[in-house]
Amino acid sequence: MLRFMPVGDSMTIGSAGEHTWRYRMWQHLCTAYGGPFTLVGPREALHDPSADAPSSYAYADPDFPRAHLAGWGEGWHHMTPLIGDAVRSCRPDVLLVSLGLIDLGFYTNAEQTAGNVRAFVAEARAARPRVRIAVMPVIRNIRVEADTSFADQVARFNELLGKTVADLDAPRSPLLLVPPPRSYDFHTDTYDGTHPNETGEHKIAAAFAEALWREWELGGPYGAA
Repeated sequence: MLRFMPVGDSMTIGSAGEHTWRYRMWQHLCTAYGGPFTLVGPREALHDPSADAPSSYAYADPDFPRAHLAGWGEGWHHMTPLIGDAVRSCRPDVLLVSLGLIDLGFYTNAEQTAGNVRAFVAEARAARPRVRIAVMPVIRNIRVEADTSFADQVARFNELLGKTVADLDAPRSPLLLVPPPRSYDFHTDTYDGTHPNETGEHKIAAAFAEALWREWELGGPYGAA
């Protein structure tokens, strides 16, 4: 049984009534991966906007393994202290990580965020030495249009992330930098300039799926994007 753990921020946890890209990824693997698999993680809920809390289970389609480690307003800064225990308890084989936007927006600069990536990887490997980690760069959101300093930090972090992944990649515990979703446009692939709508969910799932297939021979081409 291959275990995938989605790790992310508000774009990964999703809101009440949504499918989430986690669901799209599960759908893809059901047809493309030729063996038993599941999604794992210590959490299952969606974000409930009315309560401003991760308390909703109102998925558009709840019939899938909903486990994850994602949170609204959480980034590398928040997940690094949690990842060791999550990996030990849930025993994932592959981490699907999409983090960084909230860090750069509120908590840490590009260099500090890259330092948290290194700590995150170290904690995950300490808990499971052969874990594979696929990391997506920060997906630009609407704030980059109005805040040039933020846009520069996003670009700088993504540059540092590529170097960090290359530095830390190891045969026993490979790291993979996932190319950004093809043709992703926050004007049309989100419902508010940040959070993915249906097309955005498919494009994020497709980016992970294509990278896993091309680099690690897991699954196959993404057919729904």
